[in-house]
Amino acid sequence: MLNSENALITMKGIHKSFPGVQALEDVDFNLRREEIHALVGENGAGKSTLIKVLTGVEKPDKGMITLDGKEIQIKSTQHAQEIGISTVYQEVNLCPNLTVAENIFIGREPHKLGCVDWKTMNQNAGQIMKSLDVDIDVTRALGSFSVAIQQMTAIARALIISSARILILDEPTSSLDAHETSQLFAVMRKLKKDGMSIIFITHFLDQVYEVTDRITVLRNGKLVGTYETATLPRLDLITKMIGRSLTEFEDMTKTKLESSKHIRGDALLKARDLGQMGAIEPFDLELHAGEVVGLAGLLGSGRSELAALLFGTEKPDFGTLTISEKAVTDFSPLASINRGIGLCPEDRKAEGIVDDLSIRENIILAMQASRGWLRYLPVQKQYEIAEHFIKLLNIVTPSADQLVKNLSGGNQQKVILARWLAINPQVLILDEPTRGIDVGAKAEIQKLVLSLAEDGKACVFISSELDEVLRTSHRIVVLREREKINEFSGEVEEHKIMQAMAGSEV
Repeated sequence: MLNSENALITMKGIHKSFPGVQALEDVDFNLRREEIHALVGENGAGKSTLIKVLTGVEKPDKGMITLDGKEIQIKSTQHAQEIGISTVYQEVNLCPNLTVAENIFIGREPHKLGCVDWKTMNQNAGQIMKSLDVDIDVTRALGSFSVAIQQMTAIARALIISSARILILDEPTSSLDAHETSQLFAVMRKLKKDGMSIIFITHFLDQVYEVTDRITVLRNGKLVGTYETATLPRLDLITKMIGRSLTEFEDMTKTKLESSKHIRGDALLKARDLGQMGAIEPFDLELHAGEVVGLAGLLGSGRSELAALLFGTEKPDFGTLTISEKAVTDFSPLASINRGIGLCPEDRKAEGIVDDLSIRENIILAMQASRGWLRYLPVQKQYEIAEHFIKLLNIVTPSADQLVKNLSGGNQQKVILARWLAINPQVLILDEPTRGIDVGAKAEIQKLVLSLAEDGKACVFISSELDEVLRTSHRIVVLREREKINEFSGEVEEHKIMQAMAGSEV
């Protein structure tokens, strides 16, 4: 039984099931006044479902929720906001065509003489963003700003709810760089000091220990336990999250050294002075068969822009690109697929999955595109391919016919990986493949990348987590301010990469 002392909100015995899935089973949770409380667990552990129950998106099958000691029935998201619960979800859900100010105040615009008071709204929006240490022109369209600014705008919108007592942040730092994350943590601490209670959902364990007071761990829809952050060793937390001792990461160095024996001398891909005006400065890059090349750099350093040029999503203004000694003249995703290049994009929601298609249909998309729509892949073959990769990547789903939008974020990412593995690519570009993925799944994907290299494929591995770039890559290219700065081979110390990223090489 959880200690409910000083609890603002308590959830007891929460059950929630969906067709074929028991999402929550007898889960208890409580949030104290003026605390930052981490909610952690592997993908599919039940975190998102628990939050949806708390915010009125889903109704529990069984269980009780109390606020200030009184039982409540949360009827809708609007009702949740009225009683003081405000949420910022992982995927920014705002209107890119509206201004920053309009997005912050949509539905709550100040009025004067029966009309929207634009001057006051813009002034107030500017002040709110400045309180988050973000100084921008709030009259510009939200879509003209980076994903990081859009995330901060979503947080600002959540904060203007006058009655907000509980703020839920679902992976708020996934699109923020280190400086922006520090700014957010400063805001969170200030809000806590001012009386706010915060539920913080994240897969970054360093951040859990940096900013939270308590940790609740879920696994397979069940409560593992709630712990004081200061008294729970990190290794114990990982063990509780995955239900077994974590040995995968300890073996990764040995696995990488073994896989390095398979690197061949011939380059599958060569870029010479390749660049795009305003996006990335001209760069040279070679990818060899059997090699994993990591791209390291801060948010906005040019990692995704480089990937877009290699895959043909964007066309270069300068330089040349050759694949298997053949010059590339047709820069397009379809041409790249036909050349044996795959790209798992950074934004899986906008550029990866197709929400209203099943897992099977999402997995065979690239293969079907390469065949042409007149050579339809037989349905039975589609099921064989889908079932193979569901098993290979341990995609948690009742069936291949499950809509991909009903999967957890990590399982959606695995579906995108499966799509590209199905075409057996020569070159696979992975842009943040482990973002929003739990600790156990990170190890699975990293091992998969190295096994692909052993099979003779060339991989580009992009991650904001420098430790996994080091763990997975045979060679590391460092980017800064949209320019290739340095390149490291073999075993390299983390601080040297960080110095190169920060512009302070010694």
